Amino acid sequence: MTNAVKTKIALIQMRCGPEPDDNFSRAIEFIRESAQKGAQIVCLPELFRSQYFCQTEDHKNFDLAEEVPGKSTSALAEVARETGAIIIASLFEKRSAGVYHNTAAIIDANGKLLGKYRKMHIPDDPLYHEKFYFAPGDLGFQAWPTPQGKIGVCVCWDQWYPEAARLTALHGAEIIFYPTAIGWHPSEKKEFGTAQHGAWETIQRSHAIANGCYVAVPNRVGHEAPAGGDGIEFWGQSFVCGPDGEIIAKGSVDREEIVIAEVDWRRVNEQRTHWPFLRDRRVDAYGEINRRLID
Repeated sequence: MTNAVKTKIALIQMRCGPEPDDNFSRAIEFIRESAQKGAQIVCLPELFRSQYFCQTEDHKNFDLAEEVPGKSTSALAEVARETGAIIIASLFEKRSAGVYHNTAAIIDANGKLLGKYRKMHIPDDPLYHEKFYFAPGDLGFQAWPTPQGKIGVCVCWDQWYPEAARLTALHGAEIIFYPTAIGWHPSEKKEFGTAQHGAWETIQRSHAIANGCYVAVPNRVGHEAPAGGDGIEFWGQSFVCGPDGEIIAKGSVDREEIVIAEVDWRRVNEQRTHWPFLRDRRVDAYGEINRRLID
């Protein structure tokens, strides 16, 4: 499959309210607006159909889950055909009774479901109780060829792991999308907020550099406390960085917006040949990477 030379991509930075149908309808409007602005790949933030329900462990939230493929992917397939845009959509997947995943669906411009990625790294932190809801992914790290380029997808907590980015790149990904839902605990923001956001942005820019690929990260905005308490203040700042790690487009801290960037696929080959990290990897020396700890 021959790549386009340049592609416009759009990251949807949106607020998510308590009504899933409203969120879904608004997401579709954002996709249409992105396509009108020339976007050929559109990526939605993590679990965009609902507020971030993982702030509590509540069995009622399993009612938010759906089959993938299913109702949402069918509706998004129609939008993909209508707009001619590739769509990446993060969904709460019900695989079977008692087995659920945090899953991204990749839908081609012709409406075909290219595949899905199940989030591999599942956090369990204050207000991020994802292990209660999601089984770890079992589809591995992947990349999908499209007329616009070969795209990889990971999800949120995966973004902290160099291994995830590396394996996605080794599958041929020229861009890695990270649908995301991350923000500040309001009580911690003053003391730790700047450092927390800086670490998040830096680690992902480093993935772009180490793998010579683009990285694109849509995040949500707004304050959400669906179960009361302080909740989470999602910090937005969705961004796209090039293969050299330089940020080429970035969203605001607190506004809904469409973050658009132009991807020049030739830069991937240029970066990987001028900074040949993939060539110089000592694959013969990395066997211990599959151990939890080297005592």
